[in-house]
Amino acid sequence: MSPRAKSRLEVALIYLIVAAAAVVIFYPLAWAVGLSFNTGTSLYSSSMIPRQPTLEHYRWLFTSPESNYVTWYRNTLYVSTLSSALSIVFTSMTAYALSRFQFVGRRSGMYAFLLLQMFPVMMAMVAIYIFLNLIGLLNTLIGLILIYVGGQIPFNAWLVKGYLDTISRELDDAAKIDGAGPIRLFLRILLPLITPILAIVALTNFMLPIFDFILPSIILHDQSKYTLAVGLYHFVTERYSNNFTVFTAGAILIAVPIAVIYLFLQKYFISGLAAGGTKG
Repeated sequence: MSPRAKSRLEVALIYLIVAAAAVVIFYPLAWAVGLSFNTGTSLYSSSMIPRQPTLEHYRWLFTSPESNYVTWYRNTLYVSTLSSALSIVFTSMTAYALSRFQFVGRRSGMYAFLLLQMFPVMMAMVAIYIFLNLIGLLNTLIGLILIYVGGQIPFNAWLVKGYLDTISRELDDAAKIDGAGPIRLFLRILLPLITPILAIVALTNFMLPIFDFILPSIILHDQSKYTLAVGLYHFVTERYSNNFTVFTAGAILIAVPIAVIYLFLQKYFISGLAAGGTKG
């Protein structure tokens, strides 16, 4: 086989793989979008291309007195936004301390963070439930936020520390010569340089409460405090049994805030992911 023919075969194979991946990704998405515009509530009588498209399901979510969708959406955005913001603050400070300071227990603390990542969250569910009940934050959004923020610190701290380790310490020395203290060095010099990796942390922590079902379903008991994942579950189980079309319409709208955040932070993602794993 000639080099040119071999090159064409490789290109054709690449396109074939990309096409297969596109089908796997977009076919379910197309079905979900089409299902949300179908009439009725049944999954089996619907089609990917609606015969009589309707916006009734979207309208019902926002206008029906029986729908708590707006409340669930607001709760989810509140939890996601606050979790993301607090995770950035605590993660960046923790990673800064681990990367730039030598103190008693530093190595043990890093190993503890690494060890905590090996255990699934499900193992701590009983302890989390009891703890939130003891401090009076069970069935509250604040309690849910605290669990999300605390649970993500070990992994995110390792990620951001690896990024900080790639930044030359000569910048620290130069800033100290100019009279900058540790706080000013962090806020004025290092923080702007680690923006790409913090964008990754912001997006992942923003998405987690939106897609998580198990933790909110255990902690939150009142319908007025449900997040979207828990609320939408009831569209196909209890009160709105097997209402798949409304469920799909509500699920489609979940992508809106994620898409906005992604477009806003997109320029930071490639450099953040590439540099975050350079050192650890």
